[in-house]
Order: sequence, then C-alpha cells, then structure tokens
Amino acid sequence: MGLDLSERAYRGQRWAARASLAAAGLAVLVPLAYGGVGGVLLLVAGVAGLGIGAVAVWWTLTLRGPVRWLAGVVALAVPAAVITLFAATLFWSLLASVALWTVAVWSGRYALRGTGSSRVRVMRGRKAAPPRRAILIMNPRSGGGKVERFALKEKAERLGAEVVLLDPDEHQDVTALARKAVSDGADLLGVAGGDGTQALVAAIAAAYDIPFLVISAGTRNHFAMDLGLDREDPAACLDALVDGVELRVDLGFANGRPFVNNASFGAYAAIVQSPGYRDDKIGTSLELLPDLLTRQQGPLLTVRAGGTTTLHAPHAVLVSNNPYRTDDPFGLGRRDRLDAAVLGVLGIRVDSAAEAAALLLDPAPPGLSILTATEVVIEADREEIEAGIDGEALVLPAPVHCRITPGALRVRVPRKRPGVPQRGPRLDWRRLRKLAATVGRTAVHRQGHW
Repeated sequence: MGLDLSERAYRGQRWAARASLAAAGLAVLVPLAYGGVGGVLLLVAGVAGLGIGAVAVWWTLTLRGPVRWLAGVVALAVPAAVITLFAATLFWSLLASVALWTVAVWSGRYALRGTGSSRVRVMRGRKAAPPRRAILIMNPRSGGGKVERFALKEKAERLGAEVVLLDPDEHQDVTALARKAVSDGADLLGVAGGDGTQALVAAIAAAYDIPFLVISAGTRNHFAMDLGLDREDPAACLDALVDGVELRVDLGFANGRPFVNNASFGAYAAIVQSPGYRDDKIGTSLELLPDLLTRQQGPLLTVRAGGTTTLHAPHAVLVSNNPYRTDDPFGLGRRDRLDAAVLGVLGIRVDSAAEAAALLLDPAPPGLSILTATEVVIEADREEIEAGIDGEALVLPAPVHCRITPGALRVRVPRKRPGVPQRGPRLDWRRLRKLAATVGRTAVHRQGHW
C-alpha cells in the first residue's frame, strides 16, 4: 500500500506522525508524572506480576492435586491484585495513558498507511460463466442448523443447483458423495458445512479441476473468512452460482489428507482425541495436560521444515495452508493470502515456568518458532501421530509429510463480497520520526507493500 503523495494528503500524514509521537510520549509520561517514583515502582510491579502470573499458569497446567489449585488461585489473584493496585493509585492517569496510546497507534498507522489505500483486500478473480450442473453437499447439523435457518437448500435449488442433504442420523462418506457427483456430470461442487467437510470435497474438485463453491454454514468458517466471504449470511455465498468470479488458491495435504486451514500436532491434537473432549473441553484438557506438557505421555516430535530447519521436541505444532498473521493482534487467526504457495509453521516449546514467563514477556521468546516452507515433515518416536486436521481428530502414520499444492483449487465466489480486512502497517517509530521531522514532500518516496 503506497503513500499518497498529493500535497494535502502528505501534509495530513506528516501531522498524523507528529500526533502519534506526541501521544506515545505522553502515554508514558502521564502515569509517571502522576505517580512519581511510586509510579515507576508500580510499573515494575506490573511487569513482575505478569511474570508471576505466567509461572502460576504453568504450574496450574502441569501439576495435580492441591498444589494445582493453589497455583490457580495465584494465577487469578496476582493479576487481579496488580489491576486493583493500579486502579487505586493511578486510575485516572492510566485511563488517560490508554486513551493516549490508542491515539498514538491510530495516528501512526494512519500516517504510514496514507489516505488513498483501501482497508479491505478483495482477491482478484476471472469472470466465470454460471455452471451447467452444480451439485452442493449440505450438512444440516453444521453451524447449529444454518442450512435450515438460512433456507440454503431452497435458495440453491431456485438458482438451479442440485442439493445432496446429508443424513444427520448416519455417517456418510463425503468424499464418495463428491466423486459420485462428478461422475454424474457435475461441473461445480459445493459444500455447506464445516472446514473439515470443505477440505474433503475441495480435494475432489481439485483432482478433477472443476470449480468449488464455499458456503459459510460452519461454526467458525475460517476458510470462508480468508476468502473474503460473508460469514454472517451463508446464503450470500450462493450468489456465486449466477454472478461469480473464480480464484485460484492453494491446498494443503498431510499424508494425503487435504486441509484448507491447518493441521495440528502435539498436545492439542492429543487432547481432541479424547472421547470426553466435546462434552467437557476444560475438564479434559486439565486432566491430560500435566502428562503431555511434562512429556510423560504423547509423542516426542521432531519437525523438519523445508529440509533446512529442525524443531526439536515442540509441545505443539501448527502447519497451515499459507501463513497466519502473527504480528497483528487484531488479525490473529487470519491469513493475508491463500495463494502464496507456502505452508506456515508455528511451533511452541515450553519446558519450565521460566520459559512460560518468557513466552509472555519476551518479544522474541526462544520457545516460539514461526517459519514458512513448501514441505514439512513431522517425525515421532512412535508409529502413529495424533493430528487435528481442520478440526477433525485423526491418527496418522508417522512420519507425517505435509505439503502444499499451489493453485490446486478453483474457488467460485460471488463477485460482490466483503473481502479481507487489510492488516495495519507495522508501527515503525523510526519512520514516523523521519516523517514528522520533514518539512516538504521531497524526503518521502513511494513505498511498496507493507
């Protein structure tokens, strides 16, 4: 996103940079000036409280019995005490500091973004003719009954599509249904269901090189979100049948099992295998985590990314179809692109309370690894590895080979759709200082994408 170089726009950017720097300085100075030396000590106490809280959380997750409950009390009490202490001594100055910091972030991003760029990205696609025979598979239970609530079957049939409604009382092979649809002459496959079902049918569409229609009828709809579709109104996705464009996006595979979002391994993947997880997520997690985090149970993993980088014994690994945002707290869980032809790799290793605190306090904690690669191999000290693939609990033979197939999937989407919110530019204080100090346009040149 480039800087707008018109004189009026540039003047606005320059003053926004100055406002950002001034607000950031005041956000730090106001509580210090209000509290004096005591304010400085309170800030130190706040940081220490965060560290103690992180240590207590680690003990809560890794211990059992009375010590666990004591650690849980500390994990809740210390942050509460710090907040109460700040509120009692620096209340108004803290409110002012938060408000000033909000102004600093907003103004800084405005200055670096410029005024002429869109805050929403819509993937460009080529115009596509309506399908001759579209066959859509719909799961009536998905998303708490969105198929019925939004009358998806009726609208799809009015638009000329054939609908295969899954039987909620019996297991059906979705892959076999998709293959049969292709053999029956379908020139477009679609799914109203969760991401796991989406992935299975998407793989068949990719194998036969026919378009695939995503209908956001699942619970979370991460794939639909990153395609820029309307997650609040699944029926709007059906507009692609008559007024659609076609996108080429990547598809991930783990030992041949397709995924549109991610494949996870390690502690989380082991927990979701438990029969009691769906009915009692918290209780099941607290029961299993002590043994998993202390390595008394679960596989010992080794991750090889791209043949050059190795992660030793991570507790959890997430391999995603294109990387997730990790530097934008407002965009966590989103992917900027689905056509970058790389896997994202996120690995976490925490072996002690000190490392748990570092994970929270250190800007670049040693226990957190963020990588990209076209191929990822997950090895283990056993013959099988638990995996969570697009939310589905599976057990795969080791080693698990994850790969990405660039542009494998032809996705049909509505021409008019919400799009994907752009991430704000990273707050580069050095650039803001340079921008604020300039007196003319000559010091700034047009930048590429952030």
